[in-house]
Amino acid sequence: MKQKRYLIPAKEAREELTVVNSHFISTAAPVFSVEEAKSFIQRIETEFPDASHNVAAYVIGHGSSVIAHCNDDGEPSGTAGRPALAVLQGSGIGDIAVVVTRYFGGTKLGKGGLIRAYSESVRAVLEVMPKAIRVATSTIMLETPYTLYERIKLLIPNHQGQILDQEFAVQVTITIRVPVENIPAFENDVRELSQNKIEIITIETNDNTILPITPDRGNRNNLRFLR
Repeated sequence: MKQKRYLIPAKEAREELTVVNSHFISTAAPVFSVEEAKSFIQRIETEFPDASHNVAAYVIGHGSSVIAHCNDDGEPSGTAGRPALAVLQGSGIGDIAVVVTRYFGGTKLGKGGLIRAYSESVRAVLEVMPKAIRVATSTIMLETPYTLYERIKLLIPNHQGQILDQEFAVQVTITIRVPVENIPAFENDVRELSQNKIEIITIETNDNTILPITPDRGNRNNLRFLR
C-alpha cells in the first residue's frame, strides 16, 4: 500500500510585516506532537516577552487524523487564533505550529482588521517557509563498476533517491537513501542494468525521514515526492 504523504515544514521560518503601525512577526516550525508544539510556543514567548500578543496555532497530523489548537492571547475573541488556524488548515500543510507576535503600534485595527492582519501574517510565513515531506526511507549501499557508474547515477533520482556518500576505489561504492516504497523498482532496474551482478545491501530503515522539496522553475513547490 502506498504511503500517504503530505507537506510539512522543512525547517523553522520567520516573516515580518507592518499593518497600520503594528508590527507582526510570524514564526513557523515543524512539530510532531502537542508537546513539541507547546515547547515551540513557549520558546517564542520567551524570545518576545515584551510583545503585546503571541498568538499561536498548530496542526498535528493531517487529513482525518488531526489535532488542532489555537489561542487569541488577549486579542478580542475570534480575531487572531482562529483566523491563523484557518489559514493553516487551508494550506494542506501538517505537523506545523505558528506563533504570530504582535507589537501594538498605537492604532486599533478593529475586528476585521485584526482578522486580516493575522491571516496575512500566517500566509506570509508559509510563503517563505521551505516545504518537505515525512516518509519512510531505506539507506542502501551498492558497488558498481566504473562502466556502469554514470547509468546507475541516473537511476537514483528516477526513484526519488539521494546519494549520501561515494567512495572511488577498484569499484565505486555508493550509499543512497531511497523511499521504502521505491526500493523494489530501484532494485529491479539495477538488476536489469547490471545483469544481476550488482548486489544492494540495506544498511538501515528510517520511518520518519524529512525530505525537503526543492523548488523548480515555474513551480514554487515541486510536488513530485507527493505523487
